[in-house]
Amino acid sequence: MNILITGVSKGLGLVLSEILLNNGHNVFGISRSKTEELNGLLEKYPNQLKWLQFDLTETDSIRQNIFKNWIGFNTPLHGIVNNAALAYDDIVTNVNIDAVEKMFKVNVYSPMVLTKYAIRQMLLHNIQGSIIHISSISVHTGYKGLAMYASSKGALEAFSKNTAREWGEKGIRSNCLVAGFMETEMSSTLSDNQKNRIYKRTSMKKPVDITSVAETIYFLLTEKSKSITGQNIHVDNGTI
Repeated sequence: MNILITGVSKGLGLVLSEILLNNGHNVFGISRSKTEELNGLLEKYPNQLKWLQFDLTETDSIRQNIFKNWIGFNTPLHGIVNNAALAYDDIVTNVNIDAVEKMFKVNVYSPMVLTKYAIRQMLLHNIQGSIIHISSISVHTGYKGLAMYASSKGALEAFSKNTAREWGEKGIRSNCLVAGFMETEMSSTLSDNQKNRIYKRTSMKKPVDITSVAETIYFLLTEKSKSITGQNIHVDNGTI
């Protein structure tokens, strides 16, 4: 499989990329920066992993820079994982609309445009592909300070469900992986007290395992999940 993944330089994107590469698949990875861990993967899998430095706020140049110049229209695309996200945390009475707009460009607008051209690529090559959007448990369970972030992920969930309805007859599937709170750079700004309060709201009272999330995404990308579409798959340690 050829899989396009955003946000591959760290966290979930990096772990998912390694799983795909270990299983013999090709990854087209996008991120704003290159980490030491990503460099390691590029050295280990020089023929399977292609990397592009790209800022997903630049939605107008996605087609030209990603699909035309980099992947190429002749490359069959079997799946896309809209993983990259920007977090803007604050209480509603402090909302900064410029920060919200920037977040929505990364969390909502760019996944919409990427999905648009990924579907076109699948149709061009007659591929029954899989689209995965990474959502957040904050959409379904309120957290103080996450109203704006959760609203962006909620928009992504609605987009995914309707995409599934629109393209299911062509065998193209669309699902959301609703992740609970993991120990990632995005959650690193939280204090231990804040993290513990979040973890206590789960059945398992601990952070969500990032590999468990990545393995579930891998399953959703494969033929093993060919009858699953339009769903929100929760991997959240049983958040209550």
